[in-house]
Amino acid sequence: MEAIPHPIPRTVEEVFSDFKGRRAGLIKALTADVEKFYQQCDPEKENLCLYGLPNETWEVNLPVEEVPPELPEPALGINFARDGMQEKDWLSLVAVHSDSWLLAVAFYFGARFGFGKNERKKLFQMINDLPTIFEVVTGNAKQPKDQSANHNSSKSKSSGKV
Repeated sequence: MEAIPHPIPRTVEEVFSDFKGRRAGLIKALTADVEKFYQQCDPEKENLCLYGLPNETWEVNLPVEEVPPELPEPALGINFARDGMQEKDWLSLVAVHSDSWLLAVAFYFGARFGFGKNERKKLFQMINDLPTIFEVVTGNAKQPKDQSANHNSSKSKSSGKV
C-alpha cells in the first residue's frame, strides 16, 4: 500500500480533495479499468485490497502489515469472491465496501485533526453531494436536480422524531 507520500490533509477542503481523488481512482478501477482490475484480483493470491489514491489512481495490493495501520483498511479479500459471483454483482460488492472505506478515511482525518461539529457536518455535506461509488458502478447515480424527490422519500420513511 501507499506509504503516504501525499501530503496529509488537515482542513475540510483538503480532506474533501483527498476524498475526491481516492473516489475518482476507485471509480476508474471499477469502470474504465475494469478488465485490468479484474485480472489483478486473482483468487489464487493472498488477501487483496483495492486502494484509491489521492492522485486519482488505484492499486490492488496486500494490506499493510503494521497494526494498527496508519489509515483505515479497505475491504480485505476482495479477490476471493471474484469467481463465485457474477461480475456485475462482484463489482457492486467491491463498490459498496469502497464507499465505506472512503468515509472511514475521510472521518479518520477529521478525528485526527480535531474537526468540530460544524467541520464534520460541512465535510459530510460535501461528500453527500456526490453520488456513491456504488451508484456510479450500478448506473443508479442520481442527478443533482433529483435530490428533492430523494429527500421526500427518505423523509416519509423516517418521519418519527428522535
